[in-house]
Amino acid sequence: MQEHDSKLSSRRCCKLLDVNRSGLYYKPTNGDSDNDLCDLILKYWFEQTTKGRRSIKADLFEYHGLTINHKKVSRLMKKLGIRGVMPKINTSKSNRWHYKYPYVLKNMQINRANLAWCSDITYIKLPQGPVYLVAIVDIYSRMILDYEISNTLDAEFCIRCLERCINKYGAPAVFNSDQGVQYTSHAWIDVLNKHNIIISMDGKGRWADNIWIERIWRTVKYECVYLNGIENLAELKLQIKTYVNYYNNRRLHSSLGYKQTAKIYQISKDENINNEYLIYCELTENTVIAVKAA
Repeated sequence: MQEHDSKLSSRRCCKLLDVNRSGLYYKPTNGDSDNDLCDLILKYWFEQTTKGRRSIKADLFEYHGLTINHKKVSRLMKKLGIRGVMPKINTSKSNRWHYKYPYVLKNMQINRANLAWCSDITYIKLPQGPVYLVAIVDIYSRMILDYEISNTLDAEFCIRCLERCINKYGAPAVFNSDQGVQYTSHAWIDVLNKHNIIISMDGKGRWADNIWIERIWRTVKYECVYLNGIENLAELKLQIKTYVNYYNNRRLHSSLGYKQTAKIYQISKDENINNEYLIYCELTENTVIAVKAA
């Protein structure tokens, strides 16, 4: 093409040689290599693990002047095995034909163990797919009474967990949950009614109504699941078992005056037995009133 540059136009030469004309004007850049980009992506991801491809792309442009397509950032993040930490699966979908109950914990004074329990389901993503973790928590002591892991979202694994808790600790006065299909199912409600437990459910979209266990899920995931790089179900079960034991018996909680949950639960339970207190609960205008009587 250089030999015929004076005789033929670039367009004509490219057409005769059957090459793309844009290749004539391409000039390799001296910008960062993929390895350098990977280092920068990791830097900004470690700053805040909730960042996704678009946020990291904005950081690269703002602080390094790099104009990079978000698809390339996504490809490199996948290569590095990282992703923005954010909620994905909604495990709280309700069934319009199932039971619905009001939220009765508002203004209730929860002043002893076994007065009110709560439960929720979260999901953990493994390489072979998501698995689901249900837990039942004593609200007063924040103790995880029991839990169960399942690879399906049916109500059976929740009911098994509930029955184990009742057999081991006795029935609570009030049980709170969201309006998920597991907690509004006939089988779940029948177990609660059988033990004369007052049923409480979060308002629609009101995750803060069950804030106790929502906070526990955050703790479990950040202190156990994400740090250990769990790869399979067997490893997950082992890690969760170890962590729940640590959470109940070793971890100090600021909301409990830096005491262990199991210790607070046992002290409260012993006090109730020694003083022979009875707790009567009645439902008045969607609010539980707890009355102590010697």
